[in-house]
Amino acid sequence: MTTFADLGVSAHTLSALARQSIDTPVEVQARAIPALLEGRHVVIQAPTGSGKTLAFLLPLVERFRAATAPGPRALVVTPTRELAIQADRVQRTLDSGLRAALIYGGVGYAGQEQALRQGADVVIGTPGRILDMVSRRKLSLSRVQYLVLDEGDEMLDAGFAPDVERILGLTYEPQMVLASATMPTWVTRVIERHLHDPIRIQVEQDAEPDLEHGLVRVPRAQKLRTLSQVLRAHSGSVIVFGRTKHGVRKLSRDLRGLGHDSADLQGNLSQSVRDRTMDAFRALRTTVLVATNVAARGLDISHVDLVINYELPDSAEWLTHRVGRTARMGAAGRALTFVSPEDDASWRKLRRQGAPSIPEVDLGHFVNQGGWRYVASALLQPSVPVAGPRPAGVRTRRRSRPRWRRPAAGGRPATRSA
Repeated sequence: MTTFADLGVSAHTLSALARQSIDTPVEVQARAIPALLEGRHVVIQAPTGSGKTLAFLLPLVERFRAATAPGPRALVVTPTRELAIQADRVQRTLDSGLRAALIYGGVGYAGQEQALRQGADVVIGTPGRILDMVSRRKLSLSRVQYLVLDEGDEMLDAGFAPDVERILGLTYEPQMVLASATMPTWVTRVIERHLHDPIRIQVEQDAEPDLEHGLVRVPRAQKLRTLSQVLRAHSGSVIVFGRTKHGVRKLSRDLRGLGHDSADLQGNLSQSVRDRTMDAFRALRTTVLVATNVAARGLDISHVDLVINYELPDSAEWLTHRVGRTARMGAAGRALTFVSPEDDASWRKLRRQGAPSIPEVDLGHFVNQGGWRYVASALLQPSVPVAGPRPAGVRTRRRSRPRWRRPAAGGRPATRSA
């Protein structure tokens, strides 16, 4: 069995990992860490929750802990504030002694500027605030030797690409890591332009996720009442996804008016409110999180056992990321996707992009008895094969219930709207 010591991790870092009961590297770590310690550029494609963050942070810590030099020498760029905060939290658990600056928008400059003045070895942040600090002459990227684009496909999408290109132009040939759960083909040309002879690491899901995914056909006028019924029948933590900031805010307000313990997470909130919302949800003080796609990627919240697509995403890839917030690391999870008659054209588009055929749920049975039963006719719908002749949405052997299979990376994700 491979150990972190076998991969070249130092005794000091091994102790930090042991304090967190992290003893054995998962596959993505076992494959990425040696290559990164050798100084290679690496492209990591691995499922959400598979350990990518440690895979790129451990080599960072090992490379820069012992050396002292002006910085920052490492830069981790993420698409959202929540992902930046999460990466910073993981970095601090490694007890590296490196000075880190966490910088993102939505909050004041004073604390972040102070962290930079004190001489940060590592900067973790979002593209807009990183460039803002550069323009204010508070940050120079000329000494960066190790650069990570976390959730790299979104970082290189149209909404972020200009800022990311500017950031890359301010560095001088750093070792690069691009990590994501999905890697659309259009990212390839960006990889070829910026990464030098990269090692590509692709890790498949260890096993089919223990996920039930059901489709709920509901008239638009009845969606809120139906959602409320589902939430009352479910006792665990739920993420409800909407499309727009305004819509998410209104939906959360409506749910609170119906007596649900709901909070919204969307881009118009101040950072302090976003932080309090996430802390409350992680600590189970809030059970329903209503969110835009800002909560669809990367966030590690292990106790989510139901995801509801109240409104359809813009692409099959975003559907994958949303549903990936549950059934993580071997845990069981459920997902419901609401489809109104007005959504039929959008749903057909998602299916063409690779979304699975989802069996229709008998919602009355779920609400009244707490069970999960499918409408029989839905199981006869044609589906898009993922591998071999078996339908994408149904597993026929050794299981009495249909299982959803995560589709291959589909179309290009939508630009920033969260």
